Amino acid sequence: MNPPSPDVGSAGGAIDGFELGAEGREDEPAAATRVFGDRIEMARRYVEALVTDGVLRGLIGPREPARVWTRHVLNSAAVAELIARGVSVVDIGSGAGLPGIPLAIARPDLRVTLVEPLERRVKFLRETVEALGLSECRVVHGRAEDVIDECGGADVVTSRAVAPLHRLAGWSAPLARMGGEVLALKGSSAFEELKRDEKGLAAAGLVNAEVIEIGGGELGDPTFVIRAQRSAAVHAGLRKSARHRRT
Repeated sequence: MNPPSPDVGSAGGAIDGFELGAEGREDEPAAATRVFGDRIEMARRYVEALVTDGVLRGLIGPREPARVWTRHVLNSAAVAELIARGVSVVDIGSGAGLPGIPLAIARPDLRVTLVEPLERRVKFLRETVEALGLSECRVVHGRAEDVIDECGGADVVTSRAVAPLHRLAGWSAPLARMGGEVLALKGSSAFEELKRDEKGLAAAGLVNAEVIEIGGGELGDPTFVIRAQRSAAVHAGLRKSARHRRT
């Protein structure tokens, strides 16, 4: 879904108007301090983990340090503007912690749960959460459809580039409380996905779906978020069929 990264040599350079550091890393944008405030050092430590251990463990691509702030960290944190204060957030398919960890850093009022099925990613997430001291953030090892009893009833369920919308709806909706929201971070294809998968959202009990564009400008590439509200129980058999597709 995302376009490939350009090659960036050790001498640095620029991408999309943002300067790169001497090691091919994107320099910290001025907007980062405004987004993370007095927790900016925490965000810097997370970025450092991404561009070192994250690359070595294959959690992000070797070219991603060239856009780690604007394409990943600030891009993820931008969704905070859509989330009310003091609510619970479940981030499914969290991977390297996107968008969940930037959200937890930018919004300490949130109770964030990172759900990830792959053990090597879970290990990275747990190490990172502990190292950063994110006391209101926890990591749960498992697939979204298998952790409903442990993680269900969330006010907000987030995801970022996890799966096509019709599948994502079936995994996300059961984790949200009735009246809760699903926020799926997508690329510019969000409008097409929403039109294509309207029936899948309805089958998952999601209504009032819309695409919201956030971020952009100083925050880097804009983020397109498909937002929907849970209003009904998931149709019978939907979880079972979703589970079957993933095995």
